[in-house]
Amino acid sequence: MTPSNGVARAAPHIRQVVLKIHSRCNLRCRHCYLYESVDQSWRDRPSVMTRATAARVAERIGEHAERHRLPWVRVVLHGGEPLLAGAELIDYAATALRAALPARTDLQIRMQTNGILLDDAVLRVLGRHRIGVAVSLDGGQAANDRHRRYADGRGSFDRAVRGLRRLLDPEFRRLYAGILCTVDLGNDPIQVYEDLCEFEPPAIDLLLPLGNWTTRPPGRPAEPAETPYGDWLVAVFDRWYRSSRPEPRVRLFHSLIALLVGRGSATEALGLNPPDIVTVETDGGFEQSDALRTTAEGMSATGLDVDRHSFDDVLNAPAVRARQDPFAALSPTCRSCSLVRVCGGGLHAHRYDAASGFANPSVYCPDLVRLIRHVDAQVGADLHRLVKTRLGESERAPVPADR
Repeated sequence: MTPSNGVARAAPHIRQVVLKIHSRCNLRCRHCYLYESVDQSWRDRPSVMTRATAARVAERIGEHAERHRLPWVRVVLHGGEPLLAGAELIDYAATALRAALPARTDLQIRMQTNGILLDDAVLRVLGRHRIGVAVSLDGGQAANDRHRRYADGRGSFDRAVRGLRRLLDPEFRRLYAGILCTVDLGNDPIQVYEDLCEFEPPAIDLLLPLGNWTTRPPGRPAEPAETPYGDWLVAVFDRWYRSSRPEPRVRLFHSLIALLVGRGSATEALGLNPPDIVTVETDGGFEQSDALRTTAEGMSATGLDVDRHSFDDVLNAPAVRARQDPFAALSPTCRSCSLVRVCGGGLHAHRYDAASGFANPSVYCPDLVRLIRHVDAQVGADLHRLVKTRLGESERAPVPADR
């Protein structure tokens, strides 16, 4: 099929499934998109996914992988806090998933956790199923505990770090997928980055706070000339990019550089890839991206569930089908922008306005422009120097004699 920007692509399919095995959490983070947003539908769902639902999800993923002959599928165990579901349910779900997929399909299982419940017993279960673990941490103790707290106000840093350090043990190191960090303008960007690097993460995911034109992100002013989030990210990029020693992979920066040189993005926050991800709630309900919960009540809902519907049914749901041509779904402002193939309009949820829906640039548009242009200039200058050096060496090289 050919989208409106003229670039042919394969038929749509789902390759990433966010599996909500537990819908509650042992923290009360102030910036949590799930519990602190306008959509409170989590209250009406069961706390824990049943084994029957987990098995049905596995069957649905297997049939979708078989029908589309998928080379790989990624399942992210999520919540709430997924470790509250217990090691037995995690073991059961992972076993069911591996049994349901065709032999040709590689299953990648990941988990996003606050790290508090990580101990040796749990890690051995995760190790048995090769489940990669990404831990949420916003920096050092002061930066992290600004928002990541228990309901009684106590900070979570010490307990989270205790679990995180278990991943650094040689027995479990292969499970360590990285750290997820939500950007907070109140925290020093270089200090946050260097504090995270102290835990030797193989990757860092820097996440912009979920906000939109109706509910603005903290510190994101109406004045488009101001770029506080762009400046924050630029500071980290320069520290990361100009380092003389090996640095962790930063998904945002890697994706941005890849897009600038004509390759694809590894994050839905950049680029023009059609969405290939769906969320399955604890009751088996199919949902779009969780980020849409921050826009309006019911915005992520599809009305479908694993008992009665397939993943192909999800792809045909009107709201999902409308986004299969990402370029057409953009606002006129974005479609005419020279940066559109890199920015992609930003994260879908960030474009929302109660009056006009999603037909808007990202609320972070000025920040994204600042970051993209800065990275383009830095990488472009280095590529220019490299090419000039290589050409100069070629010109100085002796010309072989004719034989």
